[in-house]
Amino acid sequence: MPVYVALLRGINVGGHKQIKMAALKTLCESIGLSRVRTLLQSGNVVFTSASRDATKLAKTIRGAIEKEFGHTVEIILRDAGAFETAIAKNPFPKEARAEPNRLLVMFLVGEPTKTAKAKLAEIDVVPEKLKLVGDNLYAHYASGIAHSKLAKVPLEKLLGVPGTARNWNTVTKLRDMMAGKE
Repeated sequence: MPVYVALLRGINVGGHKQIKMAALKTLCESIGLSRVRTLLQSGNVVFTSASRDATKLAKTIRGAIEKEFGHTVEIILRDAGAFETAIAKNPFPKEARAEPNRLLVMFLVGEPTKTAKAKLAEIDVVPEKLKLVGDNLYAHYASGIAHSKLAKVPLEKLLGVPGTARNWNTVTKLRDMMAGKE
């Protein structure tokens, strides 16, 4: 059965859209997902499913969350292959090794338009680094997010597609969970 990770956008942030991970795990099991595991409180769910339709799975999870918890939540879904590809295509491998907490991957619902890509290319955030690869945006916050010019840029609005970011530590932990190494 395929292995997936569902990345929930904007839950448990600043007291908004509160969802306990134990309740989320139970909900996912109730809609037929198997081997459900969560990581952290930010909405990371690893599971298996007989379904190979990621769009339908994301819609099912979104609908179940809305019904059970009353929250409309964007779900970014990646299968194990797509998640491994996101890791392999990381344009900042040195930063990933040296400062994994300062490297974020924004997983996007889809690939931005050419116009959005052009706008992104115009952003000057030196010494920070930003690179779009397909439907993943990689950002290295050289001085940390708290002191970042990049953190003030409304990336999701600029890109025109919803997304959610995870730091490299979380990305590699999720990969290990997907591979059964947790």
